[in-house]
Amino acid sequence: MSRSIWKGPYFDVNLLSLQTKKIPIKTYSRSSMILPILLNKILLIHNGKKFIQVLVTPEMIGHKIGEFALTRAFFRFTKKDKKKKR
Repeated sequence: MSRSIWKGPYFDVNLLSLQTKKIPIKTYSRSSMILPILLNKILLIHNGKKFIQVLVTPEMIGHKIGEFALTRAFFRFTKKDKKKKR
């Protein structure tokens, strides 16, 4: 379910105050929307374990911040090599 249009996009106010500094912006707010003022800024997004560095590009505007820092590790079962029977 999306947010109603009259409310506008959700954006954490703390990100606005940190936006003027040159250092990467460290955030836990994964539900905030990426706005054009964050263009070409470096965000450090917390994924539950560590911070992942993301550079904001024009294609990311309008998406949620959390979409670019995956929270689950990639895992795949591997097949064991079977020895040939003689």
